[in-house]
Amino acid sequence: MLLPSPVTGAQPARRIVSLVPSVTELLAYFDLDKETIGITKFCVHPAKWFRNKTRIGGTKDFNIEKIVALRPDLVLCNKEENSREPVEILAATLPVYLSDVSTVEDALNMIRDIGALTGKVPEAHALIEKIITAFGTISPGSPPIRTAYLIWKDPYMTAGGDTFISDMMAKAGFENIFENSMRYPTVSLQELAELAPQLVLLSSEPFPFKEKHVAELQIALPGTDLRLADGEMFSWYGSRMALAPDHFLALRRQIQSP
Repeated sequence: MLLPSPVTGAQPARRIVSLVPSVTELLAYFDLDKETIGITKFCVHPAKWFRNKTRIGGTKDFNIEKIVALRPDLVLCNKEENSREPVEILAATLPVYLSDVSTVEDALNMIRDIGALTGKVPEAHALIEKIITAFGTISPGSPPIRTAYLIWKDPYMTAGGDTFISDMMAKAGFENIFENSMRYPTVSLQELAELAPQLVLLSSEPFPFKEKHVAELQIALPGTDLRLADGEMFSWYGSRMALAPDHFLALRRQIQSP
């Protein structure tokens, strides 16, 4: 049973499987330790859950039989992070909530939905207000910093304008030079050089960019500021969003300081 939004009058879920790392962190924020019975191998926060809870595989290749055996009354999935076919198989026999998050507003709606599904409505509303207040502390850059955000290497891939990452960039004062591209297009070093971004951010996930990659790219982009970026701050929707604005402000200060 696919749940596009909470079912009115449904009992709060008491056996939850999360197939989305940032949503797993949200469940922990809601103090749903006993209720959360299954997570993926990429659900690294909180560390105690990662060590102790049943892991059901990855976000794309999760073990359907293992999930069914856990007898969950709610499986939390995401349109982008989880593969469509296995999610549909789960939804044929289990209550599945499928989020679709491309903007900060989408993420706030998802938090509201999960709060309703898990009996944590006051906590969800309080978190939403906290996130809204936190983002209110960021004043727009003048002008925004022209930026490319790389998520993958060989080939290089970037975040297009219809992604959650791009919306977070905009709110942080970084103008995505690929905002007219969709999803996660590949990009060549030549194209990057021709577009001449002021800044290139190299994400820590899904590809774990390191300082050596910064050095490699600097040769091709000698006039560009290249920096490693905390991928969780830019791409995790959920409770971590309350921490992101302070991180963005600190990053902007580093970039803009002489």
